[in-house]
Amino acid sequence: MERNQVLSLLAGSLPSIVVIASIGRFVVWPSPTCTGLVLGLAAWKHRTLLSGLVSAVLLGAGWLAVAIVGSGIAVSAIRISGLSAVRGVDTRKQSGPGKPLLFPSRTTHSRIFPKKHSFSYSYLVVGIPVGWSGTWGGLISADLPSPPGWLSWLWPGWAVTKGWYNVDAADYLERGNGHLGLRGKLDAYLESMGVDPRLYPNAYLLTAAKFLGYHFNPVSFWYLYGPNNEMAAMILEVNNTFGERRMYFLLPTAPDPDVVDRQPLTRLRQKWPKDFHVSPFNSRKGSYTLDAHDVLAPGMHGTGNIDITVVLQSSKTYGKLVAKIFSDGPSIDPTQLDLWQRTIFLVRWWWVGFVTFPRIVKEAGVLFFMRRLHVWFRPEPLKETIGRAADKTERGLELVFRSYLRHLVEQAGSALVVKYVPGGISNATAELILSPSAAQSGSAKADELEFKVLTPAFYSRFVHYAHDLEALFCELRESNTVWISNPELLPKLVLKKPAPPLHATSYVDFVSFKALQRLRQRPERIVRPLTSSQTTIRDTSAQDVRGFRISSMDAFVLSSNDLDMKATYRNSALKLFIANRTAMGMMPLLEGQLFLLRVAAVWLVAQSLNILMLLISNAVVAR
Repeated sequence: MERNQVLSLLAGSLPSIVVIASIGRFVVWPSPTCTGLVLGLAAWKHRTLLSGLVSAVLLGAGWLAVAIVGSGIAVSAIRISGLSAVRGVDTRKQSGPGKPLLFPSRTTHSRIFPKKHSFSYSYLVVGIPVGWSGTWGGLISADLPSPPGWLSWLWPGWAVTKGWYNVDAADYLERGNGHLGLRGKLDAYLESMGVDPRLYPNAYLLTAAKFLGYHFNPVSFWYLYGPNNEMAAMILEVNNTFGERRMYFLLPTAPDPDVVDRQPLTRLRQKWPKDFHVSPFNSRKGSYTLDAHDVLAPGMHGTGNIDITVVLQSSKTYGKLVAKIFSDGPSIDPTQLDLWQRTIFLVRWWWVGFVTFPRIVKEAGVLFFMRRLHVWFRPEPLKETIGRAADKTERGLELVFRSYLRHLVEQAGSALVVKYVPGGISNATAELILSPSAAQSGSAKADELEFKVLTPAFYSRFVHYAHDLEALFCELRESNTVWISNPELLPKLVLKKPAPPLHATSYVDFVSFKALQRLRQRPERIVRPLTSSQTTIRDTSAQDVRGFRISSMDAFVLSSNDLDMKATYRNSALKLFIANRTAMGMMPLLEGQLFLLRVAAVWLVAQSLNILMLLISNAVVAR
């Protein structure tokens, strides 16, 4: 096909493509997804034309092949030059003992009871002094601002700044707030535990660092050192595969007072109760025992080996599992490696972090299918646990709930101080809300109530209730999605009120909130069988025969002048209620259903417009 013919056909078809795209963008569904769908269908309809255009403009000149080869050479050159440029660079911002190191290691798990099972895998651990920021030898970096876009690891200036193994403060301890840095977040955590951070001026972190943006870290070990650089405490930061997190602050066993010549502490041994769901093959009962060697002994100047053992005991004190992580060779200082040695190291270790989760899944399959172990279903997290990250729907509903809670406190007649702690929201901080009476008389004379959301599922469940007091007590006592310090104060915050009227300022609001009223159903209590061997649960819940009304939060949103909040609440609640009826309550499944409906709608529009354009063309020719 000649170039001029291609351009002529393209000019003749362009109006049809533009009209179809406009219909998809503004009529069928106002979203970029549907615009892309329409353009894709239009491209398929005119595939012969587009094929000729590509052949005439790109392939004929050979530009595409040249661009692909050139891009590959450029990317390789950029990364190699960046790796070479940072050789020996130490941009330390905090002086102190210890330095960034790489620890080639192995991890072993030996299950003793109820059935025996063992495995051993290679594991790469990165060690950094907490408070240090910068890049070390081109391989390790920490506490650096994230450069914009996904090309951050390609550009030479950014390559010099960020190492291949990066430790981002936002991924540790409390969610988000990476701007505080690792030291700032450590101090905040210690203060939340009632511990003075000045007792531990130095700290060293062992963790599985982020590699090329990917991060899966089952456990991190924080070594805390006193003013004399002697190991004084540890923090175990444990993550499960559900996105939940639990930190354990561990102090060494008290020394024997009869010992006069006490040696510096080089091993920390401690035992504590288990209260976090880690493995589906173990209950939340029992206890852990830790035996950890100081990796920087003596005096934080050593580059010793990792030697950590954790033993899980059942509630009847017999051993169930022994997990170890230990060095598999000497530690590596990246600044002591030349470019060739660093390249060899990356070739040998780049893949280890990516296969950690698949290895866990593989061993879980062996335990379930071959060892026939029972599965303990995940319980809702306890107060000391950090819940999973909220999804898009829950994040939107959290903003609405926070505004509604402020409204309730402001309407309270008594002096009331509410501390609201959100759940699953990154960078969110606790908020102190005072009623008008408390603000006037002072918080010292007011009743105090702490409201901590344990899991972001609370936000999506709360909108299902028509009565606030019922919602809070059910989620507190039955489903355990929220923790409230003084539940007896709830009637002061949420009084039983008559059903609010439905006052809508637009037809869309009236129809939407009327649909919410009709679709609203009280959520099922979160009760799971203890193990996979218990397949049924006797349903003791009573049938709710009340007519569901518009809720107080519905009325609050309707009366708000914040159009964005109103749209967020309306769309999120409608999707949740529809998902309960058509998608078994699963939002991803509902999104898939909506996607298929959009594809069908766009296809129908495209077909109709093609027929219309054909009729118009025939009419013009007939003239």
